[in-house]
Order: sequence, then C-alpha cells, then structure tokens
Amino acid sequence: MVPPASKLAATPPELPAERRARARARIDARSEEQRRSFLRMVSHELRTPLNSILGFSELIAAEYYGPVGAPEYKDYARMIAESGRRLLAISNQVLEIARLESGTADLAHRRESLDHALDDVLDLLHEEIRTRTASVLRDDEGRLPDVMADARGLRTALGALLSNALAFGPEGGEVQVTASRRGPSVILHILDRGPGVAPEDLPRLLRPFEQGQNALVRQTQGAGLGLPLAHMLCQAMGGGLVLGPREGGGLEAAVRLTAAPD
Repeated sequence: MVPPASKLAATPPELPAERRARARARIDARSEEQRRSFLRMVSHELRTPLNSILGFSELIAAEYYGPVGAPEYKDYARMIAESGRRLLAISNQVLEIARLESGTADLAHRRESLDHALDDVLDLLHEEIRTRTASVLRDDEGRLPDVMADARGLRTALGALLSNALAFGPEGGEVQVTASRRGPSVILHILDRGPGVAPEDLPRLLRPFEQGQNALVRQTQGAGLGLPLAHMLCQAMGGGLVLGPREGGGLEAAVRLTAAPD
C-alpha cells in the first residue's frame, strides 16, 4: 500500500553522513563559542566590581586623600581589601576550572624554564612565606630542566601546590622542591612537613571544593580549589599530578610534565 502523498512530503529525507557530520560540527562550534562568550562575560562581571572594591579600599587604608578619622576605619578598609583579594582568587580558580572542563582554556605549549617559573611564583607568594616564617628550599636551583608547558598554566599550578604546602605546613617550616629528568618526562616534587593526609582522603583532595579535613573543623581558609586546579592544568599540559604521604610526615605532590627537547 502506497502511503498518502501528504505523509511522504512530511517525512524529511535522511541526510548523508557527510552532511550530518558538517551539521554536527557547526552545532559544536556554536556551542563552544557560546561557552567562551559566557565565560568572558562572567569573568568581566566578576572582576570589574572586585577590582573597584580592592582599589578603593586600598586607597582608604592608605589615606591617599587625607585622614579618614577614627583608626578603626583603616582596619576595616584593610579587611575589605583582604576579603576582596580572597574572593578574586576564588573567582579566578572557578573560572579556570570551568574553562578546563569545557575545553576552552586555550593553553599554548612551549619551552618553559622551571627555574624562571618558580622564581615568578615565589615572588607572588613572598608575603605568604614571610607571614608563616617559612622557607622554600630548591635543590639544584638554577639548573632545573626545562619543560613543555603553558606559561600561565605552569605558574598557576605551581602556585597552587606551593600555597597548599605553605598553608598546611607548620609555621616556620620548610617546603622542599626537587625536579629530575626521567626519560621523556620531568618529575617535580613539592614536599611539606604538615600533618599529612589520611590515604583514604587523598583522592578527595583532587576534587573541587574538598579538603582533607572535615569542612566544619578545618583550620585553613580556602575553597579547596587549588589542588584540583593544579591537577587539571597538569593533565591539560600532557602531564599529571599524584599526591602521597611524605616519609617522616607531611604531603608529597609529584608533578609530571613533558621534558623539553635537548
């Protein structure tokens, strides 16, 4: 029995495989551009007011245009600035994780000096190191191997790992950094002398918004984003991150990166 002409007309012809593939590619491209546009918008909308909060609170604390009256106001301005910096750091981490998860991080792999990257990170962490009266010891400083990595991604990952080691290590403690070439890879070790983490908690540390301690009793600030972000960045740069207990107490973070060609 022949179907009615109206039913035949309402049934679209099946697209050839090539046309379906092209249509899917166009849809994927539009979706990716929408994700990129959304992240750019969110980044702008978060950073613009936060930069204003930081800038004006720092001006007030410095009494740039004259005395503010009661000294408590200066303390309040410093608290506002510190809270703004903490919120900006968390916002940056959330946005970076969103970019990595959506595949829109735009990492550029090139030859990078581990020595230079660590110098930059330690400069940024100078105040944190001073506040905790801690020290960062680097074996073979000035002779560390080069790696293939994204410049910003490498520094972000190293900064997160070193900041975590400082936060969980004891005041006045030491953080040790070593690196060695192993075949096609460079293995970087960051070791602290903190209380360590129970083996069953180690996988949780690489998940966003998780920490090794119970959230109700933890002694450190932070949203638990630093280690997951470092883990995702290392993977995106063709490497990896493994956490484990340090012999004698503490935590060891082992970063694997692609070695730069000789």
